[in-house]
Amino acid sequence: METGQSYLMIALRVLGALGLLIYGMKMMSEALQKMAGPQLRHILAKMTTNRFTGMLTGTFVTCAVQSSSATTVMTVSFVSAGLLTLGQAISVIMGANIGTTLTAWIMSLGYSVDLTNVVFPAFIVGMFLIYKGRYRYVGDFLFGIAFLFFSLVMLSSAGKDLDLEHNETVIQFFASFDTNSHLTILAFLGIGTFITCVIQSSAAVMAITILLCSTGVLPIYLGIALVMGENIGTTATANLAALGAGTQARRAALAHLLFNVFGVIWVLAVFYPFVNMVCHLVGYNPAEGGQTERLPVVLAMFHTCFNVTNTAILIGLVPQIERVVCWLLPGKEEVQQDEFRLKYIQANLVQTPEISVLQAQRETARYAEKVHQMFGKVQLLFSEDDSKQFADRFAQVEREEDFSDRMELEIARFLEHVGDDHLSNDTKQKIRQMMREVGELESISDACYNLARILQRREQSGKKFTNQQAYDIKEMMDLCDHALRQMCVVMHGHRNEHDISDSYRIEKDINNMRDRLKNANIEAVNDHQYDYSVGTLFGDLIGELEKLGDYVVNVVEARFGK
Repeated sequence: METGQSYLMIALRVLGALGLLIYGMKMMSEALQKMAGPQLRHILAKMTTNRFTGMLTGTFVTCAVQSSSATTVMTVSFVSAGLLTLGQAISVIMGANIGTTLTAWIMSLGYSVDLTNVVFPAFIVGMFLIYKGRYRYVGDFLFGIAFLFFSLVMLSSAGKDLDLEHNETVIQFFASFDTNSHLTILAFLGIGTFITCVIQSSAAVMAITILLCSTGVLPIYLGIALVMGENIGTTATANLAALGAGTQARRAALAHLLFNVFGVIWVLAVFYPFVNMVCHLVGYNPAEGGQTERLPVVLAMFHTCFNVTNTAILIGLVPQIERVVCWLLPGKEEVQQDEFRLKYIQANLVQTPEISVLQAQRETARYAEKVHQMFGKVQLLFSEDDSKQFADRFAQVEREEDFSDRMELEIARFLEHVGDDHLSNDTKQKIRQMMREVGELESISDACYNLARILQRREQSGKKFTNQQAYDIKEMMDLCDHALRQMCVVMHGHRNEHDISDSYRIEKDINNMRDRLKNANIEAVNDHQYDYSVGTLFGDLIGELEKLGDYVVNVVEARFGK
């Protein structure tokens, strides 16, 4: 009974250590992503000019954030947002697989070296930095890595207390498997895949494998089979994240799965020679056994050799992989009924606030384009003479005003959700700017709808503008169209690439024209050149166009942080 209780307590320690490991990895990864923030986005977006730089980018980013899942989900998000092509994403994902091998080496170090002396100072320094506030993310990172190392110390201690190397039942259980049979290797590969899919942490599976191998009860061949399964299971995260995303994002996630499955297939074909070669590299002889202290290093070395070799084989076949995933996931025609539905924001792809900010920026820029298109319909409405065509065009503007209201609410709700997280001051500022941008864009759509209603009043009254009035209105509409076009350019680019003075100059031209036309309209009405009702309609149109110009400048100022 005492032995049973002892094993139960040790099992609880192992489970607790694994939970701490997963939490530490998550905390460390998120802290690094928040520290790297905008730079991380720019690296992924810019350093993917070809498949080799894309691979190196994926490796670098994954080494930095210590999570291939984070890099892969980020990459899938960027494909969904249109920042990366499918080919670029595939090369980044290949690099992410290489970058994740650093985690295996860290964990093997944790089993080979007593890290207790590092853990507690890291907790103390981390706590001090968190309370300082300014260096909170550095403190979070230190806490994360301290939790990671502390969990490895706990696992190593629990492994020694289990004393599995002297437990005949466990030894006989693992000895009952024929390590020279491919069926056994496939069975353990399936177990590794299943466990990783369930707990969504390849690091935890690696820790379990190292624990069992380091005690000497799990043969190295079976341990490596578990590691291979972990490589397939870790692709589940990105595929789950991409389920509700666009076709390109799902293709990127599928490419990740195919990449790892292909690697497992060719390793299985040369399994024993390949594993023996890896063992030879670290000076371990699998035939003799013993030397259990070398087994964590063997597992880390296999993980590295497997991913590096697999990438070396497939890096030249990125276009072919792209064609295969496009064939497996053919594109579907976009439904155009709801033009203002969100395209770049998918809640299930939100991994960190930095990715969320990027998605919101892309969606807001698209919102600006849609508002510009809405104004184009108002210009067509102004030129329409046929009553039936006028009614159809007015219905389009009315429908798009409703879409615009919904789009503003959805983007604002998304930004509010992102704002609930712990954010850097820079990210908080960006969110405030975007909230202001979407509010002003909605005001532009309101102005477009008001212009359409004024034109509808003119249509219903049967009144006509004079040739001079029509010319003046068209000229002012062209100025507003120019302002909207300039606004869209600013929304799509980086702030340092544009000059706000262009928008100010256009607004000044609109204001001057409004003043000139307003005075001319009063004089024309007084001189009885046209009746008062036509003058009122003309004045209302000019006034609403000037308001639209003001809203455009407000959007540009928000984009520039003014």
